[in-house]
Amino acid sequence: MEETSSRRERVNRLKRAILAIAAVAVMVPTVVCVIFGLRTLELSGKVKDLEEQLFAEKSRNAEASGVYTMAEVRESSRDPEAERMTEQRRRMEEAEEYEKKVYLTFDDGPSSNTDAILDILREYDVKATFFVVGKTDERSKAAYQRIVAEGHTLAMHSYSHNYSEVYASKESFINDLTSLQEYLYEVTGVWPRFYRFPGGSSNVVSQVDIQELIGWLEENGITYFDWNTASGDAVSEELSSETIVNNCLANLDSQRRCMILMHDAQEKQTTVEALPEIISRVRRRGDAYFLSITDDTVPIQHLLKSHTKEDSTAN
Repeated sequence: MEETSSRRERVNRLKRAILAIAAVAVMVPTVVCVIFGLRTLELSGKVKDLEEQLFAEKSRNAEASGVYTMAEVRESSRDPEAERMTEQRRRMEEAEEYEKKVYLTFDDGPSSNTDAILDILREYDVKATFFVVGKTDERSKAAYQRIVAEGHTLAMHSYSHNYSEVYASKESFINDLTSLQEYLYEVTGVWPRFYRFPGGSSNVVSQVDIQELIGWLEENGITYFDWNTASGDAVSEELSSETIVNNCLANLDSQRRCMILMHDAQEKQTTVEALPEIISRVRRRGDAYFLSITDDTVPIQHLLKSHTKEDSTAN
């Protein structure tokens, strides 16, 4: 009995020894890992401190030597107008490779259709020109700003678009135009310098000699643009989008510079519907490039062009 009890005690001591050894085997690596982890964190902190000190020292040295100047984040050297001009130059250089230049111009906006047109132009990466009238509601202000922000040309088409007021006298013409010019500058920061006469320069409703008004525009650094292709959407009845497409492309074969008259007024829904097809068919030709009006654009001007019904009612 004593021998059995002694054997059992030896076995128990052996078990305890094994358990102790196993516990030590587990604990030692754990402790070592914890120590190394803490040490690593400590060293990482020191490395980060050293990197920050090194960066600060380099910045001080660079600033002192005039290599660059540190600026607060809210400050920026970005010049949107310069970027817009650079983009225009890039497009003009690309256009040199094409035989024909196509200018999409939209009169009488902005309206709810203006946003739809801008969406299409953005999708197809096409720049256009908007001859706008004066509107003071928030949606119109946002449209003026979007036209500029997306790289299109913001141009003038009279503030009131009321023929009897605009053409009553030279003074009323000037007051109307300058009111629009100053208003657009206030809203967008862009000083517009392109103009389209309501009805075109060949209109027959003006009570003032158009040549006198043209002289005033030239004296004040404003260039006027008419058109040599009419979409037909100026007529009172609603044209089908197919008819508008055909009208816009009818003269492209015979013209190297195609200035297309379109409208983005509220009721011109079929003009919006026609626009993607116009762009697609022009591009499929392979010889034409879309541009917006810039200071380098050679104006299309009616001058002595014979009057037509659409000339006098178009805009």
